[in-house]
Amino acid sequence: MKKALVLGATGSMGSAIVHELVQRGVEVSVFARNKERLNELFQNLEVNVVAGDGFIQKDLDQAASGVEIIFNAVNIPYQDWQEKLRDLNGNILNAAKKSKARLAIVDNIYGYGRSKGVPVSEKDEKKPHTKKGKIRVDLERRAKESGVEMFIAHFPDFYGPNAGNTLLNYTLTAMAEGKTARFIGDKKIEREYIYTPDGAKALVELALRDQAYGQNWNIPGAGTISGEEIIDIAMGYTKYRKKVSAVSKNMIRFIGFFDKFMREYLEMYYLTEEPVVLNGSKYEREIGLIPRTSYEEGIRKTLASISAIS
Repeated sequence: MKKALVLGATGSMGSAIVHELVQRGVEVSVFARNKERLNELFQNLEVNVVAGDGFIQKDLDQAASGVEIIFNAVNIPYQDWQEKLRDLNGNILNAAKKSKARLAIVDNIYGYGRSKGVPVSEKDEKKPHTKKGKIRVDLERRAKESGVEMFIAHFPDFYGPNAGNTLLNYTLTAMAEGKTARFIGDKKIEREYIYTPDGAKALVELALRDQAYGQNWNIPGAGTISGEEIIDIAMGYTKYRKKVSAVSKNMIRFIGFFDKFMREYLEMYYLTEEPVVLNGSKYEREIGLIPRTSYEEGIRKTLASISAIS
């Protein structure tokens, strides 16, 4: 792999992918709408900045011209999924076809539906019960039927540097900045998260392997951890000493009356009550060890990056 395009480069996993590719000596083009944000985020890296709109086919086609692989780390607000996500991903598939590029797709765990307390593997049938889970499964089907050489990587919730729009970074950012911090979900229930640089390493490694294409891959984090443990770790690295309250489902429902995002998030709240944990044995059997930064170290680095930014 000599030349790659990262779509959604300003996002949590997208920016981590960019850093990983640059470290490996790959020529990287970074694509997002906000050129100023791209320049700010990657000012210390040698990358090709391409500002464009993924909903405009011409913009994607131009960005993808001459690249060997496209990393699709694009995400859009929940409230736009129903009407816009299929069109966006269709444009990306078209751009990959025209450029004859391979495609690496960053996906979540929504398509698996309820796990019933058992770690899910790539062999498990996807039975989503939510609107967004069904959309993800439909996007997967369309990608596999497109004729594009691609693979899909499933990740748990993200946290890490530049992952400010994720559930865990929402809590960590408030703690680092000394603001009122809240944790979404029951703090006693253990859930799985992945440190984004780890996810990027695993994803890029897959992209380099011919046998990875045409398949789905689970990329788990460093085990499960409770909200209480996360808060204790974070308090050890910050001056935050106030109580971190839990955000309940009823609170999300109430906020949803006024906030479109929270209204759409409500159906995904089940993941805080019945966590889906990924089985990564296929990756470790066929590719190698999955990078697993400990939560202690990952939270420390995340807090340090927030402090550096603020």
